[in-house]
Amino acid sequence: MSRTISTRAWGLTLPSPQNPAATRAERRWRWPVLLSLLATIPAFYIELLENLPTPLAVAIYVGAAAVLTLSLWRVSRHLIRPRLYLLGNLVDLLLIAGLLAAALLPPSLHSSGALALRLAVAFLTLLRMVWAIRHWVSRGGLAYLLLLALMVLLFCGVGFWALEPRARTLADGLWLAFTTAATVGYGDIVPTTAASKIFAVFVVLLGYAVLSLVTAAIAAMWVESTERRVEQDILRELHAEVQQLREELRAMRAERP
Repeated sequence: MSRTISTRAWGLTLPSPQNPAATRAERRWRWPVLLSLLATIPAFYIELLENLPTPLAVAIYVGAAAVLTLSLWRVSRHLIRPRLYLLGNLVDLLLIAGLLAAALLPPSLHSSGALALRLAVAFLTLLRMVWAIRHWVSRGGLAYLLLLALMVLLFCGVGFWALEPRARTLADGLWLAFTTAATVGYGDIVPTTAASKIFAVFVVLLGYAVLSLVTAAIAAMWVESTERRVEQDILRELHAEVQQLREELRAMRAERP
């Protein structure tokens, strides 16, 4: 019987490589899940700001929950013990329930409880997004992580430009996003509204996550380079020793009458 799971962390689980069908299904749904969860971040502000239509936020929340549900179903249908896989993805199950609740609850401006729940859903969303891109932490994934860092910076800059009155231009928004994500905080431009302050919390978390992944990928690149040099030195020594043994064997055979 094949193992059901291979990697488990943070309340999330991957199917075992011994089950190629389940592994392919999980990889096929990574991008749809990542993009749908990414869309819930602006949906949070659609609910928070009065001048934006809330039905769009409801549609985004429901759509993200549907995509996440489909991804779990498509993977679990290839497993011998699907219930074990679903229980191993507790974060996904909580996130689906939270997304549906966020779609059904009243606007955040009218309910502190709804705002607290949507904040919790946003934190779970960030956790799930980091899990989805963890496989990029490798030497070959550095380019993807750098591209992701630029996209996150641009997204956060646009967010500050839209939410913070002091960020009058996109350049000001990008600068505020960079100083916030890097936790530098020069103080020339700071969040002043409730919406921009909440957004700054997510920017700091995104900055920590993305910058940590980039740093880890760079470290992995240097470690792999060092390991490759060590392996080459070991192989070179082994070849030299094997050659020396061959020469000694030839000499012994030559000395035999």
